[in-house]
Amino acid sequence: MKSILKKIPLIAIFSVFITSCNSDDSTPIIETTPLVKIQELQNSNHTIELYSENGRLEQGYNAISLKIKDKQTNQLIDNASVNWLPVMHMTSMKHSCPYSEVQKTSGTSFYKGYMVFQMAQNDTEYWELTVNYTINKVEYSATDKIQVFPSAKQRVTSFSGEDKVRYIVALIEPSRPEVKTNNMTMGLFKMDDMMHFSVVNEYTIKIDPRMSSMGNHGSPNNADLTQGTDRFYHGKLSLTMTGYWKINLQVLNKENQVLKGEEVTEEHPASSLYVEIEF
Repeated sequence: MKSILKKIPLIAIFSVFITSCNSDDSTPIIETTPLVKIQELQNSNHTIELYSENGRLEQGYNAISLKIKDKQTNQLIDNASVNWLPVMHMTSMKHSCPYSEVQKTSGTSFYKGYMVFQMAQNDTEYWELTVNYTINKVEYSATDKIQVFPSAKQRVTSFSGEDKVRYIVALIEPSRPEVKTNNMTMGLFKMDDMMHFSVVNEYTIKIDPRMSSMGNHGSPNNADLTQGTDRFYHGKLSLTMTGYWKINLQVLNKENQVLKGEEVTEEHPASSLYVEIEF
């Protein structure tokens, strides 16, 4: 028997092993993900699991994924139509924030989108998230408080432009900055009312990165941000060394008029509009 086995090609043995492993159609497909669960929202029928890259929500731009799990069968739902609404409950008012539509992630049970929290929670004010969804023409909803923590550096800022419109600008990339010319992405939104925000189209975001602790020096080869097909704004950010960088901003409208922010000069070392990076 040993001599016979020695003559069987190794590839044949491997093929038999693969065939036997795949022959059982009842074997479940295990879905793995690098995302970390944030928390759960529940109603009587389903559990909604929220996920992000680091397992928490922070002031600024957040890419968020969710799963819907049937409580009776413990099965994940992959045919739902989903929307969501984040609301900040302040002591004297309520407001929402910029957020995307919720899209199904192809080939998985995840639904994904983003939210841009312009402020963090505090002892008396909190964020609440409502997830509405439809499965086989039946409507469901789940609502619960969510924790939104302050960001270590300023990644989002709101401002009133020269046109009297209220805007929000948020840093998206680089999320892991390096000493090089980084791809830079930002979101730019305007407030339509307290509960609705829309993407601003065809503006320009000028950037001027400076290291205030190093004589306020800048960097070469930066490129101002213009809008891409994904409706975000894209440019190039040159970081020549590690440390704290203030990314001075100017927002210009379609007519190339500055709505907010100032040019950095020796007499004016920083813009009133900026985001921060430290690495």
